[in-house]
Amino acid sequence: MTTYTPEVTGSGFRASVQRVGGYLASMVMPNIGAFIAWGLITALFIPTGWLPNGHIAQMVGPMIKVLLPLLIGYTGGRLVHGQRGAVVGAVATMGIVVGADVPMFLGAMLIGPLTAYLLKLWDGLLENRIRPGFEMLVDNFSAGILGGAMAIGGLYGIGPVVQWLTRQAGHGADWLVGHDLLPLTSVVVEPAKVLFLNNAINHGVFGPLGVAEAADKGKSILFMIESNPGPGLGLLLAFFLFGPRSLRPTVPAAIIVQFLGGIHEIYFPYVLMKPKLILAMICGGAAGVGTFMVTGAGLVATPSPGSIFAYMAVTPKGGYFVVLLGIVVAAAVTFAIASLLLGFGRNEPAEEEVLGPDEETVVDPDEVANARAKLTRQEA
Repeated sequence: MTTYTPEVTGSGFRASVQRVGGYLASMVMPNIGAFIAWGLITALFIPTGWLPNGHIAQMVGPMIKVLLPLLIGYTGGRLVHGQRGAVVGAVATMGIVVGADVPMFLGAMLIGPLTAYLLKLWDGLLENRIRPGFEMLVDNFSAGILGGAMAIGGLYGIGPVVQWLTRQAGHGADWLVGHDLLPLTSVVVEPAKVLFLNNAINHGVFGPLGVAEAADKGKSILFMIESNPGPGLGLLLAFFLFGPRSLRPTVPAAIIVQFLGGIHEIYFPYVLMKPKLILAMICGGAAGVGTFMVTGAGLVATPSPGSIFAYMAVTPKGGYFVVLLGIVVAAAVTFAIASLLLGFGRNEPAEEEVLGPDEETVVDPDEVANARAKLTRQEA
């Protein structure tokens, strides 16, 4: 298993946050290819995409609401208790998927590992206590019962909790908008986005408010608060230049999907693995919103998906410069702060990849032979 960040040492609050963020990222990063696949299908084939195709676009909803959360729950369970944990994690995730109207990424990150941990405890209690010949029967039934019970519990427990968190984030953003504190909305919006609550906030809060304002004034800045592709671009560029070396090859594809395709979910795992980078996202988002506000920028409709091309398509005549300025400022501020927080790459090891505890180090046979010959000469 490859780890994307150095092992965190210490027991303070900062180390605890880093461990949690790294663990959340480790549930998403192995599935980044699935995110890219969903992003490409979305960017190309939805009605506002480059090659609209209603038949192919039918995959977009099931992929983001079912497939991706299941993959995350499966991976989270496997991290805790191997293949058995992966299976029960996926089963339990299905409960919150069915009971929610929004993509349950955060819920999957909670219930997948939790279910696997409970199964791990159960297996530990039964170890060496089952009669020979009954092991498979007991193992299968225990996993099935626990997975089904947790799926039902997630349907009535974790699912509503995540829905409540989504509503609270929306209420917080709505309050800031109502009090003319637009740049401060990034304090709520950016952390909520990283927890995969972006669509709920954008389409549930800013979308309806923006439509009302655009109908009155012809354009609205509210369409640009959550959907600005600038902060994500700045973060990914910082990762490409100064992030973990094992992760840098994944960044160019992520930039294409995020900035050109408008699928912001692609950069969320990069923030989760280094939670301190949320400061860069907040500052970049606030800088972008502040620039839009000062220059009087606005869009005529929600850019969906939030790509640079979608932005240009819904920009009113004569407003292209100020819209592009806000995107560039957001990207530049995010890039500068993220680069600083990443230490400009100075803290990254020289190796191309950091090996996990389960990986074997590849040894050059010639080096082994030379070392043995040297040792023989010294003994002689």
